[in-house]
Amino acid sequence: MKFLLVRPPVTLKIARRLKAFLHLEPLALEIVAGGIPSRHQTRILDLACEKSPERAFKRALEEFRPDVLGFTAYSNEAATVKRLAGMAKAHRPGVVVMVGGVHATLAPEDLRLPGVFDLVVRGEGGTAMRTLVPLLEAKAPWPESDAFLPTNSPRFDELAATLPPQLPPYDTVPRARLDLVDRSAYYCIWHGRRGERLPTLFPRVAAARTSVGCPFRCSFCVVHHLARGQYMRRTPDDAVNDIAAIPEDYVYFLDDEMFIDANRAGEIARRLLERGVHKHYTSWARADTIVNHPELFKLWKEAGLSLVYVGLESMRPDILLEYNKKTSPEINQQAVAILRELDIGLHASLMLNPDYTEEDIDLVRQAVKAVAPAEVSFTVFSPSPGTDLWKKHRGEFCCPDPHAFYDGMHTLLPTKMPMKKFYRKLASLWLLGALSNPLLRNKVKVPLKDWIKFFYYGFWYGCSLQFIYMDYGERRRR
Repeated sequence: MKFLLVRPPVTLKIARRLKAFLHLEPLALEIVAGGIPSRHQTRILDLACEKSPERAFKRALEEFRPDVLGFTAYSNEAATVKRLAGMAKAHRPGVVVMVGGVHATLAPEDLRLPGVFDLVVRGEGGTAMRTLVPLLEAKAPWPESDAFLPTNSPRFDELAATLPPQLPPYDTVPRARLDLVDRSAYYCIWHGRRGERLPTLFPRVAAARTSVGCPFRCSFCVVHHLARGQYMRRTPDDAVNDIAAIPEDYVYFLDDEMFIDANRAGEIARRLLERGVHKHYTSWARADTIVNHPELFKLWKEAGLSLVYVGLESMRPDILLEYNKKTSPEINQQAVAILRELDIGLHASLMLNPDYTEEDIDLVRQAVKAVAPAEVSFTVFSPSPGTDLWKKHRGEFCCPDPHAFYDGMHTLLPTKMPMKKFYRKLASLWLLGALSNPLLRNKVKVPLKDWIKFFYYGFWYGCSLQFIYMDYGERRRR
């Protein structure tokens, strides 16, 4: 059989602008492909890399002629995937179409479209394929469970209402098929140290994953819902073997938080050093993890850790309490100081509430100044699909299709100040953050063409951010 696995194109303008700075391989699909036996032909089609995604998709259908089509999608990509799946069914009526990923796991009811999708798959896709491929080969009926939802099943609504399936043991998750994508297409902007000369601002970057889930329960975060509260970890040897096999010198960890288990994280760093694996790493970490384990980050600095993304969210105790972050402004400040002392780059993520006033925005501005020099990014608080918070606010959404706008930048809830003004204020914060970037503060030396690209795409990202309100239509954006 022929399997075609598809990542949809980026549709929202603000996300397309961001892709100029960060574009990672579809690791989830590479893991799904790892669950398909080698006796079958498997291809990954990353439409996020295509200038004409629809044309590339049609060409793949005509030339590869897949028997099974598998889509992944975040919630804001769901409408695109529905359209592409409908095209596939019209072009190849006999093709089996599956859909998985975050949206399928969180909101399977949105994908109950018999005649478009045959099966909705929730949870870990690689292990799911090990169950599904023998059934496809035998032309056997689909299973029905919290993980497998046939769209023509009378039990679909019942199954869709269940919690996402439990994560499988990590040693049962297939190895990612790194050979199925053009690895030269993926990159991430990489900051340098003071006075350093970099060959490029945009090196080729590989994605890696050593754990799934997080034991914390931040109110805005969907991770604990996706993972059913589990925190599943790969063994240090297993993680190091995968990292060592990555051909790229730069690695972006996609773990939700890889340092929470400090003993395991320390073992990974020590074994990388023992084996002489020399790469540059970036990863997410909680502020309290950094404060509780500064020696761990010192070790990881020696192993090659260059940049840490930290969800500070706010420097206000009332907001941190509202978000259930289990941290404090003091912990945030200590984490910033530790990373600065270790000379590890900081990417500080701050969050704005839709009900913020101008005075609240001024406090965020002070927070940006407090963490500088650092990479700084912003998100807008939004309920996550499938969660209790989503159900609570369902009647308040300010857009006709909240799934389509769920990207962390578009507000789903009405803003207290006029929406146009809210996003103008957010754009001004972004500009302040851009001026605080260590690339500028530290006078890093890079090729002129990369500086031109940095400023050019930065300018257009700022413009897109300021004009997000136009995506909502005239009446809703006032």
